[in-house]
Amino acid sequence: MSATLPIVSGIQQIGIGNTDVYATWEWYRKNLGMDLPVFDEAAEAALMLPYTEGEPRSRHAILALNMNGGGGAEIWQYTSRVGQAAPFEIKIGDLGINLSKFKCRDIKKSHSILSKENPCSEIRDYIGGRKHFFTKDPFGNYIEVIEADNWFQNVGLHSGGVYGAILGVTDIDTSIKFYKELLGYDVVLSDETRNFEDAPFLPGGSEKYRSVILTHSNERKGPFSQLFGKSEMELIQALDRTPKKIFEGRMWGDLGYIHLCYDISGMDQLREKCKQMGHPFTVDSGDFDMGEAGGQFAYIEDPDGTLLEFVETHRVPVMKKLGWYFNLKGRNNPEKPLPKWMVKAMGFGRKKV
Repeated sequence: MSATLPIVSGIQQIGIGNTDVYATWEWYRKNLGMDLPVFDEAAEAALMLPYTEGEPRSRHAILALNMNGGGGAEIWQYTSRVGQAAPFEIKIGDLGINLSKFKCRDIKKSHSILSKENPCSEIRDYIGGRKHFFTKDPFGNYIEVIEADNWFQNVGLHSGGVYGAILGVTDIDTSIKFYKELLGYDVVLSDETRNFEDAPFLPGGSEKYRSVILTHSNERKGPFSQLFGKSEMELIQALDRTPKKIFEGRMWGDLGYIHLCYDISGMDQLREKCKQMGHPFTVDSGDFDMGEAGGQFAYIEDPDGTLLEFVETHRVPVMKKLGWYFNLKGRNNPEKPLPKWMVKAMGFGRKKV
């Protein structure tokens, strides 16, 4: 039986624009276990012209994973210019990616480790009997840490990788429909009108919002689906004010959360689906080679212009020193996960603190 394409395998990574790629990676490696570099490459971003003022821009990027499971972080720095911060304080509900969500097993342990050197909110109740708290990296990016029960393995780290994101939107019902139809987020975990209990910690948190948290009923499929695991998407609509666009007047790659990326199979089918939905590809790479990884990538804009990236992986390193790579192009069954032992072998490349 042939697979139905496209297949969404999970959140591959969230993009984090910064001004020092190695200092940023060091923080995420030390604090959130993002210690496996899939690639570490300086090159020219020649295909992102719609979002880089029509000119190719030089950059340095590291894609780092946490082998406990979850999505990765693409730590991204301009080298041909200095990345620009937003000229205003970004508040919850502003349009774009407000926060990243990371998962953990033991909320008290994660809070204890992170709060030693980083600002953290109190631990509070979350949906489904779980707990959560917020923290902030040294570069101004807010992070939510959430208890989760789906894991790829246990490599002794207190946290996992990216579990989702909080997005500011203008029309939450339109966005719910979009994320359900395109990415399979068909389960509403909560739908509330509220402010944030951690208002003193989160800018704008004392204002009123409609918050909808989504997840997916179907288990993700595809080669790395077991590693990336389950995810949650939280949509936030500001009710007390008109939200600002986080990247208004700035380039993709400037400071902050620049995109949310999904690992997929079936780029041709996805291209057609996005077109039919009225959200055509704005960037379409064809085959690309990042030296240590290769495949295809594309971008679309959600109903509020937030950038979503899709990557179809064709080649990824397992043991670089031995020249061992996964070659995923043309697999007979793109729905089938890779054997766990093969994915676990990637962990030999970890750069532990």
